[in-house]
Amino acid sequence: MSINMMSRLASETLVLRTRLETLTRQSADGLRSDKLGDLGPDVSRLVSLRGEIGRREVYGKSMDQALGRTGIVQQSLSRMTEIAREFRTTVVQRISSDDPNSLTTVAAQARSALSELANLLNTQNAGEFLFGGADLANPPIPNPDALATGQMAQDVAAQVGGLGTIDAATISAATLGIAKSTAAGVSPFSDFLNAEEALAPADRAARRGVPSQDGEIIGYGVMANRNAEAVSSGDTTGGWARDLMRGLMTLAALTPAQMATDPVQFDKLISNVREGLLASENALGEEAGALGHVEARMATVQTRHGSISTVLEGQVSDIQYVDMAETLSQLEATRTTLDASYRAIGSISGLTLANFLR
Repeated sequence: MSINMMSRLASETLVLRTRLETLTRQSADGLRSDKLGDLGPDVSRLVSLRGEIGRREVYGKSMDQALGRTGIVQQSLSRMTEIAREFRTTVVQRISSDDPNSLTTVAAQARSALSELANLLNTQNAGEFLFGGADLANPPIPNPDALATGQMAQDVAAQVGGLGTIDAATISAATLGIAKSTAAGVSPFSDFLNAEEALAPADRAARRGVPSQDGEIIGYGVMANRNAEAVSSGDTTGGWARDLMRGLMTLAALTPAQMATDPVQFDKLISNVREGLLASENALGEEAGALGHVEARMATVQTRHGSISTVLEGQVSDIQYVDMAETLSQLEATRTTLDASYRAIGSISGLTLANFLR
């Protein structure tokens, strides 16, 4: 009888020792099992949950990177808006045929602003040109230092130089046509951007975007040579960048001699420049606002992915991890039971616990 009892106790002790080993490991790493197959029917669900979490994590990181880019674009848009506003409300506002000295520094200021504008449009992030459209590797303004002296500026200056023999309206119409040009050698923009702009809207490359979820892309790209979402109005080429360039190039070409030759037409031309700068300023503000809405949408979607991932992580935890408090409690209870089992075996066999463990 004692032999049968001994056998039963030994069998139960082995079970307890196995359970103790499992609980000890679980208390150390928190995993229900270190073998995926031991999770039984929950394995397929666990794999599915991990895949879903991973997918949402990729979406979240992609939007985080996109928001980093749009933040830099917003800074550039803000500065370009300031340039347009500064020249419209301060520089141009002071120019008048009644004051020959009002042109003293305007040309130099305009050329300096053109150089800054070119560099703003060539803004980079991690080696990518943010205003280059789909052509991320090349600058949208290939020769930024020559924007104030390039062919477009020369053609505008040639038209402005006719002031005195040509009326302001004719000159403005001519500079508008020059600023609209996509012809190589005239347009200061890259060949890629000029070729894209010459295409019908339906044939152009898609606006740069970021996948927000399966089957959905949020467009956020802003190109140097044409509006992304803003609609320019007034005395405009149809694009805020071209309008700003046209206004600055016109100011850079003005001379006191033109002012003296025909003051009336000179003041009319200044008024037209002011209208063009206003068109650029308004469109830039609208572009920044539209991009802000896009940023808010990306941030909302990113937050939603994070919230859902947190819920999914909880479900993974329920499958994969133990309740640590309960595990520690079971570990202590099992250890106590096992000690009692050893003592029982020792009583029956006359063996000490130390002997049994040998």
